Amino acid sequence: MSNPRLQIDSIKIAENAALLIKMLKPLSIDVVPVTKVFMGHPVIARLLIDAGATTLADSRIENVERMRRAGIKVPIMLIRTPMLSQVEQVVLNCNVSLNTELSTIQALSSTAKKLGVFHQVIIMVELGDLREGVMPDDLIKIIKETRSLPHISLKGIGANLTCRYGIAPDHHNMAFLAKIASEIETKFQLKLDIISGGNSANLLWAFSSDNINRVNQLRLGESIYFGVEALKKRCIIGAHTDTVKLIAEVIESNRKPSMPWGKRHKNAFGEQYETTNRGDVDQAILALGRQDVDPQGLISPQGLSIVSSSSDHIVIESTDTPLQIGQEIEFKIDYVGLLSAMTSPYVNKYFT
Repeated sequence: MSNPRLQIDSIKIAENAALLIKMLKPLSIDVVPVTKVFMGHPVIARLLIDAGATTLADSRIENVERMRRAGIKVPIMLIRTPMLSQVEQVVLNCNVSLNTELSTIQALSSTAKKLGVFHQVIIMVELGDLREGVMPDDLIKIIKETRSLPHISLKGIGANLTCRYGIAPDHHNMAFLAKIASEIETKFQLKLDIISGGNSANLLWAFSSDNINRVNQLRLGESIYFGVEALKKRCIIGAHTDTVKLIAEVIESNRKPSMPWGKRHKNAFGEQYETTNRGDVDQAILALGRQDVDPQGLISPQGLSIVSSSSDHIVIESTDTPLQIGQEIEFKIDYVGLLSAMTSPYVNKYFT
């Protein structure tokens, strides 16, 4: 196999998806797996469907189109507010989209009417994390306008927390979201099918004893792919946490000083950091760099540590036996690392 490479355990990911679907079903919460970290890879899409998912979600229309070309027919939700320049692609490929801007919903309406189809929308509500969402005081107005548009169906409301400022989904803000849903239904004499509460950071709330309210959907990625909830990174009981590995190859191995010499300036990335003299160390270079993966997303095996990185190289030190040229080093990888490694064309992807 070619290096560097991601080794992705499809069976374990499918088992994680099935587990979370089963765990949340008694709480009347539907799981919508998010495929964005795998760029809408059809292998992942199919295994999620086989695990019981009835709807998939992604943030990039290009990923959705990839799944559609591969024959994925289940409903797909676009979870980033559509760009005006992509409304036709959205209407053609997505059954539902998350929205915050009336002008965008109007464009979706016009395009859906032209194409002779209906498009469903979920209006996102701002609950404090200050990323996407309509301010609660403005919600009634945008819903009134949305309901008047042809070829648009108001499917529900939703929220997203944690991604920007780390605001935790809790009983208070989830109850507030449910309260808003009830007020909308009363005012407009309608029934909202979906109250989409958030992402993998919502699991601590969902599994708490006082979580019962009207939130009936979560959009899950990290918890499915890594077996952890996203707020405190706690392992989910029964889930696999070893689903993805990144393998890199040693291209240089030497005994070198730990302290550089000469006049120092900022490095190629504008960084300048202090070093301590630890004497000579066993240093190795991997054929892996920042163009391949965010090094902060890598977890080194025991006895090895990442000490620096550049575009094409990661420098590691060994406290045990010196590494050999051609030796493969296996890293655990987190969500941040996988997001970057999957995007890089230089990292090979193998599904097992």
